[in-house]
Amino acid sequence: MTCALPRSTCLTLEAAGAGHRAVRARAAAFVVPDSVLRMSNLVSPDEVKPASSGRFRLLSVHAHPDDEASKGAGTVHRYVQEGAEAVLVTCTGGEQGDILNPAIDTPENRDQLPDLRRRELEQAADIIGYREVVMLGYRDSGMPDSEANADPAAFANADFDEAVGTLVGIIRATRPHVMLTYGDDQEGYPHPDHLQVHAISVPAFKLAGDPSAHPDKGDPWQPSKLYYSSWSRARIQAMHDKFLELGLESPFDARWFDRPSQDHRLTTVIDVSGLYQVRKAALIAHATQVDPTSPFWFGIPDDVAETVYPHEDYILAESLVDTTLPETDLFAGVTELD
Repeated sequence: MTCALPRSTCLTLEAAGAGHRAVRARAAAFVVPDSVLRMSNLVSPDEVKPASSGRFRLLSVHAHPDDEASKGAGTVHRYVQEGAEAVLVTCTGGEQGDILNPAIDTPENRDQLPDLRRRELEQAADIIGYREVVMLGYRDSGMPDSEANADPAAFANADFDEAVGTLVGIIRATRPHVMLTYGDDQEGYPHPDHLQVHAISVPAFKLAGDPSAHPDKGDPWQPSKLYYSSWSRARIQAMHDKFLELGLESPFDARWFDRPSQDHRLTTVIDVSGLYQVRKAALIAHATQVDPTSPFWFGIPDDVAETVYPHEDYILAESLVDTTLPETDLFAGVTELD
């Protein structure tokens, strides 16, 4: 199959499939130069560019670098290709993450992991099509019950009103019609940072349009719709069944099916047919976090994986416009652009 993505992305994918031994050999001495690390479209909250007018606009809020690649990458890319403007908020730098790709697990890379993760985030966001990435500036809180939870700089310990106010300012600057965030029920994966993303996103959505709230954060703007992203049980089941059909060991063991299903709450299904390679390239851009030989991410051949579950699922949590459920468009009901 001919790669129709940008040349740099195609080369990334080609390298990812070149064999684990070759990747390990090339990556053993891999260190990102400081000059490259300083070249970035990652911005702080007070550096956000004003929103473009006359376009649908979307704001995604994620916890760590790589979350934007595993959740909603196809959706965002599709809307950007259709002319929408998308901005990503990443709340932490992912400092507590390990290097999960043995091919580049070197002392040098471990020493500069936060910088590497920023660079990976920039690359993945570019592949997906985000206009810019706004770094909220908090430290990764680590997994539940880890020592990192106690760090005063951790996102989980952020001053709540301050964090909400910062996100309100980003919303007012970028003026999204649609916000994507994490759900209210995260029993299946209760990471402190994921819980905090939800906790600040809901009030920020509501307060951004209130002129009496955070008046120092710009002119009021009320987003029209708030969605929770979801890895549906239907998706997991479809992938599991395909592994078994192909005679492969499924990475989706009983623990995945013990997690509570949220499928009964799904309201919106977005068709991302033909965009599997975009999601794959965005994941592979996170070289420290995603092993290109991982059966979890890439255990099914590309041409098959493309068709197994070509959808991304969402729960409509708030809507200030009329819409009919179920939906196939995040912007359904949005008629006023500015």
